Amino acid sequence: MSQSEHPSVTKFRKAAQELGIKGEVIQTQETARTADEAAATLGVQVGQIVKSLVFEADGETVLVLTSGENKVDTNKVALAFNVSKVGKADADKTREVTGYAIGGVPPLGHVTKMKILIDETFKKFDEIWAAAGHPHFVFPTTYEELVRLSGAIPTDVALKG
Repeated sequence: MSQSEHPSVTKFRKAAQELGIKGEVIQTQETARTADEAAATLGVQVGQIVKSLVFEADGETVLVLTSGENKVDTNKVALAFNVSKVGKADADKTREVTGYAIGGVPPLGHVTKMKILIDETFKKFDEIWAAAGHPHFVFPTTYEELVRLSGAIPTDVALKG
């Protein structure tokens, strides 16, 4: 571990290696806490940024991997999981189930196994970028790799309008 590397990044690097993630974790000079910040820092489209969002679906914690260009339609999430109520998990719950703080939650390597939906919007990109445990660390991946490694269910989760 380098002196500047946060323990959460080291934890994610280990999980990434165990999972067989191909992309290398890189450190950014500017923060990549939000999709807009990450896209600007990386020089990519905001749609190429993976937002890893934790929700409560009828009391069960679930994960939605959505494109930075989209907001999540919780009605579509409820339909996908066949539940009646979906709401965003708070920061404490997110850290509890993922092992990471909001702003650095990676799409894989969490402490709790959750059902996962992945935004079909990612299909149009050859490369997408996700957080690697900290707002200054990201890694490149592909839609196909995330589906394969996470077991995520491809779904239209975008809020229209």
